[in-house]
Amino acid sequence: MNAGDTVFVLMSAAMVMLMTPGLALFYGGMVRNKNVLGTLMQSFVILGIITLQWVLWGYSISFGPDLGGFLGNLEWFGLKGVGMDPSPNYGSTIPHVAFMIFQCMFAIITPALITGAFAERMKFGSFLVFVILWATLVYDPLCHWVWAAGGWIGKMGALDFAGGTVVHISSGTSALAAAIIIGKRRGYGSIAYIPHNLPMTVTGAALLWFGWFGFNAGSALAANGLAASAFMVTHISSACAALSWMGMEWIHRKKPTTLGAVSGAVAGLVAITPASGFVGPLSAVIIGLFAGIICYGGIMLKSKLGYDDSLDVVGIHGLGGIWGALATGLFANTAINPNGADGLFFGNPVQLLVQFISVMVTMVFAFFVTWIILKFINMIMGLRITDEEEEKGLDLSLHNETGYSF
Repeated sequence: MNAGDTVFVLMSAAMVMLMTPGLALFYGGMVRNKNVLGTLMQSFVILGIITLQWVLWGYSISFGPDLGGFLGNLEWFGLKGVGMDPSPNYGSTIPHVAFMIFQCMFAIITPALITGAFAERMKFGSFLVFVILWATLVYDPLCHWVWAAGGWIGKMGALDFAGGTVVHISSGTSALAAAIIIGKRRGYGSIAYIPHNLPMTVTGAALLWFGWFGFNAGSALAANGLAASAFMVTHISSACAALSWMGMEWIHRKKPTTLGAVSGAVAGLVAITPASGFVGPLSAVIIGLFAGIICYGGIMLKSKLGYDDSLDVVGIHGLGGIWGALATGLFANTAINPNGADGLFFGNPVQLLVQFISVMVTMVFAFFVTWIILKFINMIMGLRITDEEEEKGLDLSLHNETGYSF
């Protein structure tokens, strides 16, 4: 047991927890003022509902004793056997409960990311059911496949240091399924949906950037050089992506915007996440610069494809996660992390193929299971609020309160 490592992981868990309220502000500023509280509420309530799910069965399915490489059994139901001694598989110098609560914060923010796809139009009760089912049927199995002792994707050799596949590709592809099934907002394509409070969005992005240091550096599970390296490349990638997105916007639309800069920063954070424990600073520059360009292109493509992903979850988290996972197969370097693998540019082309397989499996699994979950919920209780409720706004129609009193 190492006191420094324990403090570091607990502080990292607290930073990752702060990311979910940060995401709430990031999303909340981008919707119309009649939906700000409804949007904030969706992220905030997940702190409660996923914590309970994680304690009761989510952690056991994700990291419990392996069943054929696909799931953990329920031996750790209610955290039975998850105690203050280190786990031999999950952080040998920290209490098992420290690893558990750190991973709990990942489980919380991942479904919160999806909420941006259906902002301003989903029933709250249906949303709560969706979150529980999605966490249990999509996130927990993926988590086991990639990170658990015995998980088949991890055993295949796929690299995902802090959640490119588990968090971002899964939420991005699930967001696409949700946007298609729930449908477009009323008036989509004929009226402008203008963010009502961009300073709120910038504040949320700043909290995300700050919390992401815990997300990525904390995944080293020790206060060591690898954590410092992950911290460094996380910052570099985000900074470069903010600049490249701004540059693309400046060229394409003639003026750079604040929303574009913060969106680029988040895209850079997404892209570096799977690679953060395996790449050096120059690789992080390339990953960040391309993240801004790729994700900006994805946002532009959305209007041509015709789906209404309200807050660009698919373009930023889906495409950013895919690029990051594949970039790990290009730039991973055992000089940074001997426990990883070399990528294509360091003499190991097989790693790129392994990364590609992990990306495709995650996309297909997350999309189709999410599709089934949403179809099931729509059949038994409906997904969308009524036209009248949508016109009135989520805040008044679902929660009987308003964000602002003028």
